[in-house]
Amino acid sequence: MTTSNTIENSEHPIIKHNNLDVESQRTQEATKVTFDYAKRAQWLRAALLGANDGLLSTASIMMGVGAVSEDVKTMILSGIATLLGGACSMAIGEFVSVYSQYDIEMSQIKREMRNGLSNSDEIEEKKSDLPSPTKAAVASATAFALGAVVPLLAAAFIRNYCWR
Repeated sequence: MTTSNTIENSEHPIIKHNNLDVESQRTQEATKVTFDYAKRAQWLRAALLGANDGLLSTASIMMGVGAVSEDVKTMILSGIATLLGGACSMAIGEFVSVYSQYDIEMSQIKREMRNGLSNSDEIEEKKSDLPSPTKAAVASATAFALGAVVPLLAAAFIRNYCWR
């Protein structure tokens, strides 16, 4: 059962408006727009791992150096070295990991093309869904650096260095 409204206007004498048609049209438009969260999950995974690793490894090294040496500058310098080395290490490791996955999936796509199992539209869609090794590496390195900054800032702003 549909409900309709009639509106009289000087420019348009009779305009019929069907409420249910508009609502169903909006629903159809809303269902057409979908978002693939798998692409976001690739760099989010790398970022969370990088931030966690940056925070823990930098804090651990700085505490170890601080336990051996009372010099605050040495402790902060070791934290900066950990930040730089760790960010590079995480970026390279993440790049190699994601590129390996990318390479395997590209080989599968090429195999399907040779065997004629997929049409060109399916192949292009599969290629667009592949993870980006560069994005994952940048996300991992940036997150590591942001995580490593936390213990560095804590060490830089503490004025009274004594056991509590």
